[in-house]
Amino acid sequence: METVKMPVPDKVVIPMKQHMGRECTPTVKLTDLVKVGQIIGDTDAFIGAPIHSSVSGKVTKIDEIIGTDGNLIKAVEITTDKLQEIDESVKVPEVTDLQSFAAAIRASGLVGLGGAGFPTHVKLMPKNLDEVTTLLVNGAECEPYITADNRAMLEDTDDIVEGIKLVKKYMNLSTVIIGIEDNKPQAIAKLQAAVADIEGASVKALKAQYPQGGEKVLIYECTGKIVPEGKLPSDVGCVVMNVSSIAFVAKYMRTGMPLITKRLTVDGDAIAEPKNVEVAIGTSFSDVIDFCGGFKTEPKKIIMGGPMMGFAVPTINYPVLKNNNAILAFSAAKAAEAEKPETPCIRCARCVNACPFSLMPAAIEKAYKAGNVDALKALKVNLCMECGCCAYVCPAKRNLVSVNRLAKKMIVERSK
Repeated sequence: METVKMPVPDKVVIPMKQHMGRECTPTVKLTDLVKVGQIIGDTDAFIGAPIHSSVSGKVTKIDEIIGTDGNLIKAVEITTDKLQEIDESVKVPEVTDLQSFAAAIRASGLVGLGGAGFPTHVKLMPKNLDEVTTLLVNGAECEPYITADNRAMLEDTDDIVEGIKLVKKYMNLSTVIIGIEDNKPQAIAKLQAAVADIEGASVKALKAQYPQGGEKVLIYECTGKIVPEGKLPSDVGCVVMNVSSIAFVAKYMRTGMPLITKRLTVDGDAIAEPKNVEVAIGTSFSDVIDFCGGFKTEPKKIIMGGPMMGFAVPTINYPVLKNNNAILAFSAAKAAEAEKPETPCIRCARCVNACPFSLMPAAIEKAYKAGNVDALKALKVNLCMECGCCAYVCPAKRNLVSVNRLAKKMIVERSK
């Protein structure tokens, strides 16, 4: 499905936290007039990223909404004037070295667009920069239904290539590997041809198997290196960026327009006209779904992200975020497959076999319920990437991935 650009909606709601790290503070107030690309929220934290207006119009509300982590966060509502006037601050950045390059990327508001939302400028400035040699470009897109990154590889090929050249140049990297699942032969062929003249660059066809796109899984499949518990990709000489993130780097360096739109897949058995769409950040799910023909059947679940790592949104008016790569809507019949009641563990070990890191989810669940933090650490629950494979294969339908998430939180809280 080729990407279709959605017209600007009547209003957008732009959350002040769309990234890992500290929440931004609104820099606008009620009744302020704003323009496209204007900063409307920022933070002085290193791990954070500014928020920009995706539309021109008037600030009509500053309120709290439920964030993706379940906590309340500030959000700025802007009623659009449909003029899409560009703010005077939108200028092509001046870049001469890695420091100015990273500063420009921070100013752009770029975070990981593959789902994690980690601020990109932080990845560009690792403490062990001299030991980082390899750029891994993540084009795996392994979750079912989602095809937004595939469209990016087919439609934004030149930008991906230019983005690779920029990151390779300023980080002084010798090797570039683009990892793409082998169920995307067109993307593989197109990028193989496109990077042929880049020294040290190659495309690696990966087996189409979830969770191939997980950062640590990708690193292992592309380089054979294992990222230890508590370590980062830079600790094994790698920096990992999603294909859409890399493409945006080139667009921003060419135009100076910050991150204000998002390409995402709209699909599921309840959607009338599934599409890949490019929308203004802050557009409501309701408006996006209406643009895709609305519902053909009453939805039971509306998911932000994929069916494995996404989550059900609390309202159909939830806004599109920077790292939102899909909106999925499922009927009651489809949702019922994932809503069967829990039954006792039968010790079949399917969860262990399914885990990409060979963790023991059933044992982790037992340790969590006992409040045994030492056991949780020994079972290496912090290695869990929350891919959901354990819960998916469990015949007892136990909420194993949710327990893993809570177990990691328990370790943090008990360490305070």
